[in-house]
Amino acid sequence: MSRKPVHLAVYDTYADWETGHATAYLARAGYEIRTAGPSRELVTSVGGLRVQPACALDDVRPSESSLLILPGADLWDAGDDLAPFARKAREFLDAGVPVAAICGATAGLAREGLLDDREHTSAVSFYLAATGYGGGERYVDADAVTDRGLITAGPTEPVAFAREIFRLLGVYDGEVLDAWYRLFHDSDAEAYAVLEKAQASG
Repeated sequence: MSRKPVHLAVYDTYADWETGHATAYLARAGYEIRTAGPSRELVTSVGGLRVQPACALDDVRPSESSLLILPGADLWDAGDDLAPFARKAREFLDAGVPVAAICGATAGLAREGLLDDREHTSAVSFYLAATGYGGGERYVDADAVTDRGLITAGPTEPVAFAREIFRLLGVYDGEVLDAWYRLFHDSDAEAYAVLEKAQASG
């Protein structure tokens, strides 16, 4: 079955560890991961990795994507440089295409008004409250939250973030999804056998 690509936003200071579980296992499941930057100029992650975006944000179309992933970055809280990525998230959600945001990207979505009417989470509630957004009553103290096509998570929950992405896209479900999470979050060796059996059966 042909799948539309998953778009991973990349920009200077992006937190390279926050999306690795998700993109690695999406790729293993047959999704092409396409990086999208402010332009096609090189960007540098907070870990010093230099990435050449496959495309510019302006060229990303929801109709040609399965998902937009927005990692955290120092720039989310340093001005408006990444506001176009939050506006692109609105475009995706309006088109019925899911968005996944972690860490500082949740604040960017809060400023864009995308969390005002959806349940969501982040690092801590007062981090988002500082944006002045109107969704404080919908904040959930959880590892990751999915509401109407939007996944949010805090910076310490990249595995839960990936879990919600896999659930939403149907990559894993049921006991296989649970086993994947237990293996990578809890180091539960028994979960490996469940995954191995699932992979062997196709």
